[in-house]
Amino acid sequence: GQRQEALRLLLLARRSAVDVRRLALVQLRSVIVTCPDELRQELRGLSQTRLVERCRLLRRSSSRTPDELAATLVLRTLARRIQSATEEAAELQTEILAHVRALAPTLLDEPGVGPIVAAQLIVAWSHAGRLRSEACFARLAGVAPIPTSSGKTVRHRLSRGGDRQLNRALHTVILHRRQHDPATRD
Repeated sequence: GQRQEALRLLLLARRSAVDVRRLALVQLRSVIVTCPDELRQELRGLSQTRLVERCRLLRRSSSRTPDELAATLVLRTLARRIQSATEEAAELQTEILAHVRALAPTLLDEPGVGPIVAAQLIVAWSHAGRLRSEACFARLAGVAPIPTSSGKTVRHRLSRGGDRQLNRALHTVILHRRQHDPATRD
């Protein structure tokens, strides 16, 4: 219904914020690799959080060379973009959590299921009666085995179709459970 549509939109916006953050972090690191030595030395060995904070506070100075000035401006811009996207993603996740709690609060009790995974499962499920069996769900999630047999050789591969975001959510649950859930490991 309306909450599911709200979740779909919120997930889309959060995914966008996370992508912006990831790209800006890659760009920040690549600028640091190529920036002038003095500036690079200032930023060497900092954790990601401290690096972003330090770059966010970089100031233009008349004592800097033109390439240092350009690098400080770019690093400051990227750091601010990272911080903004991080805050945006967190705000959206809080909103997602509220909708998930209203729609399926017990889903969050499952090992490895956080608000984003739960929201993705709810959005993929869409309505009662859509998924008639585990096989239907496997097909939708892109985890159904597809025969690739040839002659006497019998093989299967996983489907690459289906809802890729749902597939990613299931992958997250599996990785968590494999590491933290004794029943899954057994």
